[in-house]
Amino acid sequence: MKEPFDIDTAVERLREAVRPCPKAALFALAEDGFASVFQQVVACMLSIRTRDETTLVVARNILERDGTPAQMLELSAEQIDTLIHAVSFHEAKARQIRAIAERAVRDYDGALPCDRDVLLSLPGIGPKCANLVMAIACRQPFIAVDIHVHRITNRWGYVQATTPEATMVALERTLPQRHWITINRLLVPFGKHVCTGALPHCSTCPVLSMCRQVGVTRHR
Repeated sequence: MKEPFDIDTAVERLREAVRPCPKAALFALAEDGFASVFQQVVACMLSIRTRDETTLVVARNILERDGTPAQMLELSAEQIDTLIHAVSFHEAKARQIRAIAERAVRDYDGALPCDRDVLLSLPGIGPKCANLVMAIACRQPFIAVDIHVHRITNRWGYVQATTPEATMVALERTLPQRHWITINRLLVPFGKHVCTGALPHCSTCPVLSMCRQVGVTRHR
């Protein structure tokens, strides 16, 4: 018999479980000082279809020298592409980063605002990135649902949704707002190191007693 799922208990157990793990890329970058809206937008774009280990190196490299929209505009798209060459879809991302910098300078006096609608209107920025930036850079309660958050919360049986977008809506209805920012910060490393897509480590999972293990047919 499984215990009722208590999200407050789960969050506390997850904090301890992921303490030794590398932090999710955007949270790690914010702790390193790359916490402006523009810097988080660039970092999130770089992270799309790219491993965190690569994202961190590339983001630090470009943002240390060109961390404001005005500085980024001093580079051509080709120069940006050279600096971010290690990430996936680097050519398209280089053009998008420069276009975002140009718009920030032209329309927002060189600093992107904490406005989700504005972020969603930027090239290459979807709901996950917009919500992450609003949560990390703006410290506003938004839920960012990536593949880890989607997989784990549905595996728990905490929500029942077939897509990340539907999971975000379900979590907005179900998850207490005090955990909206925390859920992504915790579940990204948890999903990489414990509750993996294939063969999750259920034997060492701190929330096994509450998890419904939806869809889990084999585990470690």
